[in-house]
Amino acid sequence: MEPFKKTTGIVAPLDRLNVDTDSIVPARFLKRIEMEGWGETLFFDWRFLPDGRPNPEFVLNTPGYKDASILVVGRNFGSGSSREHAVWALKQYGFRAIIAPSLADIFHKNCFENGFVPVFLPEERIRELMRKAKEGPGCVLTVDLERCEVWDEEGFRSTFVVHHDPETHEFRRLTLLNGLDEIALTLQQGEKIGDFESKRPGWLTRAGSEK
Repeated sequence: MEPFKKTTGIVAPLDRLNVDTDSIVPARFLKRIEMEGWGETLFFDWRFLPDGRPNPEFVLNTPGYKDASILVVGRNFGSGSSREHAVWALKQYGFRAIIAPSLADIFHKNCFENGFVPVFLPEERIRELMRKAKEGPGCVLTVDLERCEVWDEEGFRSTFVVHHDPETHEFRRLTLLNGLDEIALTLQQGEKIGDFESKRPGWLTRAGSEK
């Protein structure tokens, strides 16, 4: 997983509440088994008209927002099914961070497992940022995970958390900074795991090898 320190990019506003994972990645695409290529499915039914043409009214099809790398959204984003594909699609489309007042729990956890940075701001700061981003694609924001601050060149600045629990925030912040998913965290204990394996009774080792 790629470490995340800081990013600066255009902010795309998605001013909708309770956006579920089926809206992020429609269920009909889930028959695919690859982990790549999900960016093209992102918000598919919003990005495209029934005849396949880009929907000119959807924000990501508006000139200037196509290269946005930061997404600001409304409450409870990522609700619905637990599909990890939703985070894959956002990241593979080109987004590095999502700014929200709240996220659905499983979607939130999947962010950490894929190096996708969740930024929690108070509702009033979200509304301010949403307004600035809607004024045009000139809203360029910096997300600094080392300092836990977001800011632009026009005076917007705020501290943020990646988790509302202070201890979990610091743990998750460090895993994102160092590019550690659950497998990488486990492998950090390689010496202890090896020591445990070397002390297992022989019959357990033989049983495992026979399988």
